[in-house]
Amino acid sequence: MKDILAEIVEHKRGELRDFKAAKPMDLLVKEVEALPATNIPSMRAALMGSDTGIIAEFKRKSPSKGWIKEDGKADLIPKAYQDNGAAALSILTDSRYFGGKDSFITTARQSGVTAPVLYKNFVIDEYQLLQARLYGASAVLLIAACLSKTKCDTLINKAHALGMEVLLEMHSETELEYAALSPDMYGINNRNLGTFITKVENSFRLAELLPKGACKVSESGISNPDTVRELRLAGFNGFLIGENFMKTADPGATLAEFIRKI
Repeated sequence: MKDILAEIVEHKRGELRDFKAAKPMDLLVKEVEALPATNIPSMRAALMGSDTGIIAEFKRKSPSKGWIKEDGKADLIPKAYQDNGAAALSILTDSRYFGGKDSFITTARQSGVTAPVLYKNFVIDEYQLLQARLYGASAVLLIAACLSKTKCDTLINKAHALGMEVLLEMHSETELEYAALSPDMYGINNRNLGTFITKVENSFRLAELLPKGACKVSESGISNPDTVRELRLAGFNGFLIGENFMKTADPGATLAEFIRKI
């Protein structure tokens, strides 16, 4: 079976070469340094203090499903998520595989989004952290399967230096060794990024192996409010849900009804 993650990461390397050629890293650093001082909302605090912990995701496309909502507007849906009770937002910024853009975060902010926003991409380089900070992210996703432990540690430290938090995503017992790097949030992805097969049981299986008292996030394949309640009992604080909302005519209203049922 084709390893989709390997294909995505290889494409990401080429994409980064193009980005750096168009805008060298020293110029990007200067742009970030010129940003006005602002309080970056904490995603961890938002999840730990929320009754629902829903991270509503703006996701227009996926490698396995194709277009979910090709006409999804970044100036409408993220704000609707916030208005309908999301604790935090996740915005896909990968273009080729997920139909996203970095600028979607800025667009969401300009529409009135003040909630924590997760920069959802396949981050393999410090350059992407600078992009995330420049466009208005509060936190970045780092995926253990994409990174060596040393590289992951370096990126966590650099993200923190930029004032952003880190959601570290793991999928298997082997990857749980990355938990020792002490990210702000510990994610368990129920979707195998190589095959895109999804099993929510993965979160239940790995929950007890994560550090006690940590902010734990279950990602992908959550479509039933009962599952959220069960995951919360298993120790999870955050629940990343995208496709279940995005495939409907009104993602914000669907989120509100989902929360009502919780």
